[in-house]
Amino acid sequence: MVAEKDASSPPKLTGERPPQQQQPLGQLRRTKQQVTDGFTIKAMMRNTVVRGPPVAGAFKERPTKPTAFRKFYERGDFPIALEHDSRGNKIAWKVEIEKLDYHHYLPLFFDGLCEMIFPYEFFARQGIHDMLEHGGNKILPVIPQLIIPIKNALNLRNRQVICITLKVLQHLVVSADMVGEALVPYYRQILPILNIFKNMNVNSGDGIDYSQQKRENIGDLIQETLEAFERYGGEDAYINIKYMVPTYQSCLLN
Repeated sequence: MVAEKDASSPPKLTGERPPQQQQPLGQLRRTKQQVTDGFTIKAMMRNTVVRGPPVAGAFKERPTKPTAFRKFYERGDFPIALEHDSRGNKIAWKVEIEKLDYHHYLPLFFDGLCEMIFPYEFFARQGIHDMLEHGGNKILPVIPQLIIPIKNALNLRNRQVICITLKVLQHLVVSADMVGEALVPYYRQILPILNIFKNMNVNSGDGIDYSQQKRENIGDLIQETLEAFERYGGEDAYINIKYMVPTYQSCLLN
């Protein structure tokens, strides 16, 4: 006996897809999340994601500005020339370095620390080291005029410029008597950038970090510079360094 077909069930058609269940429109709207800024009315609404704070940019490089050193060099006001030697390039001074007016030339050469293009950066860097080596008692009276060029070079936040400036500071401290103590009142202009980059060391694991041999590791150079400041800065040097760089540990007291 053949069973009768249920009249209530719809006839099955071959090749027909099963009907898809459509989600209600309200549920679709709930799944969409809106991105909004913090501390706004939208931030307290449902299905909103608060956008995070912007990047502070503490390590971001700043653009360079035209320096007075480049202007004077292109005008031919410096008594210098480029001399090629078997060991490399060096500066040929047209006059004796001891007879130079340090109040005029030394701040200009320090202003060239911001340069990153040859030959400006070479003449500025090498000229500073030559003048500090032969300056003697002429260096100490010029210290207040050197602070702004040093600060401008560090504020560029360029790794190469910072390394060059740190090496110049280490040479400046030992160039003459009382220079280290004369720099103590200006730590507030010099040390903030050093505090930012103090812990920037290269973690190479088991590899070899060749920047240590070339003295291009910023973290190590900053540590060496702070220790030189403490050794030659007198009894008040450590307190002022600790105030600006709280993570610094004394190399003399410990």
